[in-house]
Amino acid sequence: NKYKTLVNERSIGEVAERNTQFNLNYHHFTVILMAFVLFSDSLSLKMGAHVSRTDFEWTTSDEPHAARRKEILEKYPQIKKLFGSDPNFKWVVSAMITVQMAMIFIVPRFPWPLVIGLAYCFGGVINHSLMLAIHEIAHNLAFGHARPMANRILGMIANLPIGIPFSVSFKKYHLEHHRYQGDENFDADIPTIIEAKLFCTTFGKVVWMFLQPLFYALRPLFVHPLPPSMMEIINIIIELSFDFAVFYFLGSKALVYLLAGSLLAMGIHPVAGHFIAEHYMFAKGFETYSYYGPLNWITFNVGYHNEHHDFPAVPGSRLPQVKAIAPEYYENLPHHNSWVKVLYDFITDPAIGPYARVKRSSKVLKSEE
Repeated sequence: NKYKTLVNERSIGEVAERNTQFNLNYHHFTVILMAFVLFSDSLSLKMGAHVSRTDFEWTTSDEPHAARRKEILEKYPQIKKLFGSDPNFKWVVSAMITVQMAMIFIVPRFPWPLVIGLAYCFGGVINHSLMLAIHEIAHNLAFGHARPMANRILGMIANLPIGIPFSVSFKKYHLEHHRYQGDENFDADIPTIIEAKLFCTTFGKVVWMFLQPLFYALRPLFVHPLPPSMMEIINIIIELSFDFAVFYFLGSKALVYLLAGSLLAMGIHPVAGHFIAEHYMFAKGFETYSYYGPLNWITFNVGYHNEHHDFPAVPGSRLPQVKAIAPEYYENLPHHNSWVKVLYDFITDPAIGPYARVKRSSKVLKSEE
């Protein structure tokens, strides 16, 4: 009887202990569930929050770079010595192309998750850097203005690992962005009114950033379509032939590595922060911003964007010298130190969105161009 009593007491104690543990676990689960629900509601509210702007920042003033360029050159004429091509540029570009050519022979043996991971973390960075090399080439900074065909050929070669033909077309539209910055008819860098209206919430901005490659490709065709040139057609034929050869001889993983890297690195990616940092209005009335962080090392100093727009004839490798020669013109301007922070602020700040661009009425009719 004593033995049975001890067993019963022990069983009752175990049951009570299990009930207590269950109650504790249930309590913890309830707390976690409530916290998740509150977080989800908060996130839903934030992701659905509308931007505060309902129109672009219209101005009647001229773009600031021409006047500042004239003033700086009058004060510091030695900046003209920085003009011209960079003799080391072609070797840097060749090295990046070689790395990507080697990678497409290596990645086919990897599993798909690793291929995509490498595309985002490694190949995408190189391809984005090659895109910015093409930006340099568009300004004839590889071989100088006296050798335009050499610049175009290098541009098409640098285009190969990117997988998407754009080198020649980019030059055509990018030079208009410099000449007509903020112009409603000619600057295809500014989002269209449809983009601004459709992607006007926090979640919408996230989607818009993922779709950046699509908008950069299609926007010029709606804003200011120009007839294709023979060089553009050649660029397309060469690029698509290269893509087919990669797929045929090396397989889908090699081609996806190149294409996914290019597309992913143009969306929510640290190096893609320059798309937002350069001209989106983070400080009222300022339409161009420089970035002075470490990613300039792998992006041909594209972050020195005020300096670049002031002096597009200066190669990226020498843009820091422009700032060093004329510091009083740049150090007091609003600037960025982190492209990652730029992306975060763009997504979460309701004051910033596709509408946050300085825009001006066109002074040139398209028929008069």
